[in-house]
Amino acid sequence: MPLFKSCPAVKSNALWAAALLAISSTLAAPAIAQPSASQLSASFAACMDKSGGVTAEMHACISAEHARQDQQLNRNYQALMAELTPARKKQLQTAQRLWLQYRDANCHFYADPDGGTMAGIAAADCVLQMTASRARELADLR
Repeated sequence: MPLFKSCPAVKSNALWAAALLAISSTLAAPAIAQPSASQLSASFAACMDKSGGVTAEMHACISAEHARQDQQLNRNYQALMAELTPARKKQLQTAQRLWLQYRDANCHFYADPDGGTMAGIAAADCVLQMTASRARELADLR
């Protein structure tokens, strides 16, 4: 006898989980390019592996990597600004301010108050991924 037939609650929860997975995979596909694994540090991957799926540990890993990626973004921004004319500097400043507003608003959406502890992870990971992607984008503009 299949497991799901013997336990209706498990069957219902499994179907619910499958539906959520299908929906979240389509919603999680960002409109921007995801950073490649090589853009994120090896220590981040090791930290996430070591976290064992513990929410607090995962947050610590994401926070540390975000700090690294944010530093890289700022270095790339400053290097690009040093190469631009005054008019282009103003354009980049405006674009960067708007990008920060978009990133924060976009990632705040992931922090669904009904999403449990993983909603916080999803929101933090969104900020990390978008920051790493923007750091790469600014480097590519040089």
